[in-house]
Amino acid sequence: MTLLNLVDIKKQYDIKNILDGISFSINEGDRISIIGKNGAGKSTILKIVAGDEVADSGERIVFNGIEIKTLSQHPIFPAGISVREAIEIQLDKIYQAIKNYEDISKKLELDFNNNELILQHSEISTFLDHHSAWNIDNKIERILNEFYLKELETRSVNSLSGGEMRRVALAGLLLQKPDLLLLDEPTNHLDVYMVEFLENLILRENYTILFISHDRYFIDRISTRTIEIDNGKIIEFSGGYKGYLEGKNLLLNSMQKQHEDMLKILKQENEWFARGVKARLKRNEGRKTRLLELRDKAKTNPSLMRKMRLELEREEKNFSREQSVNRQKMLFELQDLSKSLGGKKLILKLNLRIVQKDRIAIVGRNGTGKSTLLKIFLSKLEIDSGKIKRGEFEIGYFDQHREMLNDDKNLIETFCPNGGDRVDVRGSNMHVFGYLKQFLFPKEFLDKKIGLLSGGEKNRVALALLFTKKIDCLILDEPTNDLDIATINILEEQLQNFHGAIIFVSHDRYFVDKIAHKLLIFRGNGIIEESYQTYSEYLELEKELAQIDELISEIEHTKNIIQDKNSKNSNSRLSFKEKTILEQYPKKIESLEKEIKTINKCLSDPKCYELSGISKLSEELLKLQNNCDNLIEELLTVEEKAENFK
Repeated sequence: MTLLNLVDIKKQYDIKNILDGISFSINEGDRISIIGKNGAGKSTILKIVAGDEVADSGERIVFNGIEIKTLSQHPIFPAGISVREAIEIQLDKIYQAIKNYEDISKKLELDFNNNELILQHSEISTFLDHHSAWNIDNKIERILNEFYLKELETRSVNSLSGGEMRRVALAGLLLQKPDLLLLDEPTNHLDVYMVEFLENLILRENYTILFISHDRYFIDRISTRTIEIDNGKIIEFSGGYKGYLEGKNLLLNSMQKQHEDMLKILKQENEWFARGVKARLKRNEGRKTRLLELRDKAKTNPSLMRKMRLELEREEKNFSREQSVNRQKMLFELQDLSKSLGGKKLILKLNLRIVQKDRIAIVGRNGTGKSTLLKIFLSKLEIDSGKIKRGEFEIGYFDQHREMLNDDKNLIETFCPNGGDRVDVRGSNMHVFGYLKQFLFPKEFLDKKIGLLSGGEKNRVALALLFTKKIDCLILDEPTNDLDIATINILEEQLQNFHGAIIFVSHDRYFVDKIAHKLLIFRGNGIIEESYQTYSEYLELEKELAQIDELISEIEHTKNIIQDKNSKNSNSRLSFKEKTILEQYPKKIESLEKEIKTINKCLSDPKCYELSGISKLSEELLKLQNNCDNLIEELLTVEEKAENFK
């Protein structure tokens, strides 16, 4: 049964199109995850579904007066009530239904043929069945225990931390079991055991939910469908996170084939013009228009496809290995953050979420604001506008100035300020010499003053000291500057063994490739892009796009020269078959392109490709593409011959 439809929904904030004509349905029993970058519009979709936000255009259709409930990021409870009361207050309708059911049951004992009472009894029974509310008190006890709220049940709910209050709100929502439950990051503030309980409860009680989550295991176990939002559009995939990755691979392979066809046509066209071919005949203007469209796509497709491919490869790798209990820990969350210095825009409306496992390289030209962002993370600079949320965690900072070192102290005093000769390194108690040996320091250096060391040696000391700190996040500003290769290798090894988040600025391509899982690319004028490419691949892509620009410029230049020549058209030397090709093939090619477009659209819709079969569709697509390629080659050959007769 369909509960809600969104039809051609559009939403714009300022000049940015957040949602650009999206449509999807929510059916009873659906568990739909929404994924996408921060700022892509995930929360906007939830708000529109909830009715808290009005779309600029399109329709929100709610069927049968269904009950929709939302988990607030910042729940508010009445003053002076306990944790248990805060949960029970959310269940007023259920408690009232139970009371009415008991009252009517007693009346029916005396008047068991009363049809009106029988109908009321049946309706209330159906309501309690739907909300799984027959043993509500037992379920309250269970959820109090599983969410670690039992020992807090008599405390004032408003005295709890923000995370504990969210757990209280989530408990109440789950016990209400509305027709449609909307959850924004439900596993935040839950440990791995709580998450497992939540997963089992949702599956057992068959909730209908629409949710946002960064927890890929949770998405994979819970979701019946996954919706990705990107550039205002959505694509639906069947199943959870694995289904999403498989579906993206199918789309990517199809895009790759189309892109190869585009480049082949572009190269043929360039050779054709270069040989002095004259302007196209009027009957071929339709193909010329399609060719111009292909040129535009050729410029954008390499970036899109490479990004998709690298994201898939990285996500598949991370998805298989991510098992840390702390994987949900949020460090920083930036919302529309902006910063200017000296009248220069460095950061413009940046939306970014950094969690415990992230390894982010900040790259770009000098002077674009990379170090400024690090200083904002370190609370050394105030922001101009927007918001920055910080979790509870410890930061370790390494910069080019080695501010953590005291030149008057020797190595022993630096690493063992409270005396002794042992140091704690990520839970291992080590002799300071044994530890410093890893950083290439001989034993005789232990008594040497920091001020007498070279710049490179001071860097090694600063790095060694950094990894003795109990920290959740490393922030590094050009860490490889002034380091030799041996020391860089040591740094890389230490970073790869570090279990927290790493945020760093670097121009060292090899170092960035080895350490980073994600890039923040500072393009200048405040524009910052996220990418899951390696740094080398990003730079390679820049070259490829430049080459495509050059190819298109050559085509346009040659075309302009040729269009200046006027000559009469004649195809009298063509055979009957060749004339037929000129007259009929453009329409045939156009028809094949429409069929190819239809199949590609089906491959992006789980309902369509599940009905027809992915293998069958893929075979049909390959056959059509090959046929289309052959027709284009024949047409180009005949057109070239015809042009040479002009």
